[in-house]
Amino acid sequence: MKTRVFLLLMLSVFMLASCGGADVGNEKLDYDQTKKMIVDILKTDDGKKAIQEIISDEDIKQQLVMNEDVVKNSIEQALTSEKAEDFWKKSFQDPKFAEAMAKSLKTEHENLLKNLMKDPQYQQLFIDILKDPELQKEYATVVKSKEFREHLQKVISETLESPLYKAQIQDILLKAAQKTGGEGENNDSKGDKGGS
Repeated sequence: MKTRVFLLLMLSVFMLASCGGADVGNEKLDYDQTKKMIVDILKTDDGKKAIQEIISDEDIKQQLVMNEDVVKNSIEQALTSEKAEDFWKKSFQDPKFAEAMAKSLKTEHENLLKNLMKDPQYQQLFIDILKDPELQKEYATVVKSKEFREHLQKVISETLESPLYKAQIQDILLKAAQKTGGEGENNDSKGDKGGS
C-alpha cells in the first residue's frame, strides 16, 4: 500500500513539475531540479523499500525477466566482438583461469564428445583424419622415436611388476602346466599300453 502511495506521489510531482514552467529558460533548470529531487527520493529508505517491493512483485518480475533471445543475442555479441576476443585470449593465457574454465565445462565437453562419437558424420570424419597419409607418417615417426620406445618399455615393466598382473600370469602358467602335465600322463599311459 505504501508503495502505491509513494508512486502516486512521485507521479504527481512529475506532473506538477512538467506543467509548472512555461518559460523555456527555466526548462533546463526545472529538469535538473526534478532529476535531483527524484534521485534524492530514490536514495531514501522509503524509496529503496518501494523499489524492492516493486521488483519483488511477481507481475513485475515476469516483465523484468530477461528475454532469452535478448540475452542470447547480447552474449553472442559480447563474445564475438574484437574486444571480447582479446579478453578471452588474454584470459586463457592465465593457467588458473584456463583450469577453472576447463573444470566448469568438463561434463559438457564429455557429453558433447560422447554424442559426437555416436554421430555417423563425425565418425566418418574421424576415420578420414586417421587415414590421412600425413598423419600416419607422423604416427610412424612417433612410434619409431627413442622417447616413445623408452616410454613403452617403462609401461611394460611397470605392468609386469604389478602384483595383480603377476597373480594373473601365475594362474595362467599353473593352468598351462596342469594341462600339459595331464596330457603328458595320458601320453605315458598310452605309451605303456602300446609297449606291453
